[in-house]
Amino acid sequence: MEITTTSPLTLAVIVASNREGRFGPVIADWFLAHATQHTDFATDVIDLGDPGNELPTALSYDPAPAVRDKLAGLSTRLAAADAFVVLTPEYNHSFPASIKNLIDWHYTEWQAKPVGFVSYGGLSGGLRAVEQLRQVFAEMHAVTVRDTVSFHNARGHFDDEGRHKDPTAPDAAAKTMLDQLAWWGHALRDAKAVRPYGG
Repeated sequence: MEITTTSPLTLAVIVASNREGRFGPVIADWFLAHATQHTDFATDVIDLGDPGNELPTALSYDPAPAVRDKLAGLSTRLAAADAFVVLTPEYNHSFPASIKNLIDWHYTEWQAKPVGFVSYGGLSGGLRAVEQLRQVFAEMHAVTVRDTVSFHNARGHFDDEGRHKDPTAPDAAAKTMLDQLAWWGHALRDAKAVRPYGG
């Protein structure tokens, strides 16, 4: 029996940087303008620069009540997501500790779901951070999509109002990545409706 659903996928867009003076919100606003127009998705933004989303770096099987309260909100939102986009800078050839911390506090919330990446940085455009995150998400039983959106020397590509100065190529890259994410999101959601994932 074929089981499919046509309801929009919940796409959690995770803004990974919590660094002071970060450029992430500019990239996030640009990307969300594309994601919110994609008919396959309903978006939920999880900004790790928001103090309400800050988790301690010391993991615990028995967290304090205040940490449990934060986890309750974050975990529920991650569990409700059908797909993720991680928007990450590259720091010292890798990703920021904030995203690894969020990943490590969770496990089942990532399983059998697709993950896409939007990255930014200097000459590498954040791609080294993305390649390392692929390994981390594979360990979490998540599926990363091939195509990414990356911005090399990102600040130089946007004007003072956050508009991309030459949007043709990045607009196309965003569409390709979102289309791949939608395919995997629907395929995995339909598959789990037939047979729950037992990672």
